[in-house]
Order: sequence, then structure tokens, then C-alpha cells
Amino acid sequence: MDIVRLTAVSKIHGTGSGAVTALDEISLGLAEGSFTAVMGASGSGKSTLLQCAAGLERPTAGTVSLAGKDLSRLRESALTRLRRETVGFIFQSYNLLPALTAEQNVGLPLRLAGKRPDARAVRAALGAVGLDDRARHRPAELSGGQQQRVAIARALVTEPRVLFADEPTGALDNTASHAVLRILRTLVTDRGQTIVMVTHDAVAAAYADRVVFLADGRLAGSLERPDAATVAARLAGLEAAAAGEATAC
Repeated sequence: MDIVRLTAVSKIHGTGSGAVTALDEISLGLAEGSFTAVMGASGSGKSTLLQCAAGLERPTAGTVSLAGKDLSRLRESALTRLRRETVGFIFQSYNLLPALTAEQNVGLPLRLAGKRPDARAVRAALGAVGLDDRARHRPAELSGGQQQRVAIARALVTEPRVLFADEPTGALDNTASHAVLRILRTLVTDRGQTIVMVTHDAVAAAYADRVVFLADGRLAGSLERPDAATVAARLAGLEAAAAGEATAC
């Protein structure tokens, strides 16, 4: 079953001669319990696809279905509630509040939803990322990789059906990146978590079940059970094509 489905989705920014097509009739299904990486050259529409799939942006045309609900039919309040109950977000910049401890940062989504954080749920989320012994530490007392793991725990504490990750390892060194990616892979394999990850890193993409490639806002193929070398070669071809088109223009 597809937990996320985009059908003929287009997204256009601006109007008239200044209009820019970020997505051009994208149709894509993302199965529940799968790990999908989204890749493409700069400006290919990766982040826009993520934002439309997560309900952060409304498409100009086409439909997005999330957990069986057509987002175009939801009012803003209902859409906000669906996002809060169904999805989690992980970003390149960890977005932790510096004055709060790790456990307070993890519990923040519950507080924002008007709920009192359950200490056991917060500790369980920190345990899932291997940081139960860092619960009382503030972000400044944690490494970059540990901060990103706190951000993952924060995304997990509401038990979302889908995790959307935008360049989650972009600010990390290789060791921390692999630690974070192993956690994401384990969440899919052991817990059936659905993850959609935008990345420019072929090694990161190789942790996914499938890589979807974009070029100029359109689908440009996919790879099942990817390996880093094949992903890198495919991405290099897309980037070369994009550079050639830019030179021609």
C-alpha cells in the first residue's frame, strides 16, 4: 500500500514570464515501510517534491495523498493536524533549541500539540537512536552527529507513519553520517518505518530501498536496491546533462 502518492503533481513558482516550474506532472507512489532516496542535480525539484509530499506546500496542479487522505480536500487546520499526527521531519540543520536538554527537545512536538510529554516515550525515542545516556545534555554539549540523532528522536516521539528527511547528513562528517544512516535503515528494517530522504550523497542513497531521480522537475528514472557506485554514475550523468543545457542556454 502506498502511504504517499503523487498524481500528476506540478508546482509553479511565480507568474507570467517569471514563472518557474519546480515540478512537472510528477506521478509517484511511496510504499508503507519503504526507504526512498530522492536525488537530482541542483534545481531539479527534490526539496519541492518533499514539501508537496509532506503537505508543507500545495501543488499548483495534481493531487497528493497522504495516509489515504487527499490533501487538496483538506482545510489548513485539518492539514496541520494530519501533518502533526502522521509525519515527522528531519532537516540538515538540526533545529534544536539550545536552552533545552535533549529530552526536552524530543518532547517539544508533544508540547506544541498541547500534550504533556510522556517521559517513557521520550526516553524510548532517545533509546532508539542510542542516546538514552545523553538525555540531560544540551545541544552545545553534544557532537553534530549526536544532535542529529536527537532530531531523529524528536521526529519519532509522535510515532509518525512517514519520516521526511531533507539532507539529514549534509552537515556531518563521514563517521557521524554513517551512524545516522544506520539508524534510519534500522528504523525501516526493524520497525517498518517509512522514510523519504532527499540527498546529494550517493553513499547515503545506497542505504535506501529505492532511489528516485529528478531532472528539471520531472522523473528521470529510479534504481531498486541501489549501490553507491551505480547511484553516483547515474547522478553524474544527470548533472552533466543539466550543465550542458545551462551552457546551451
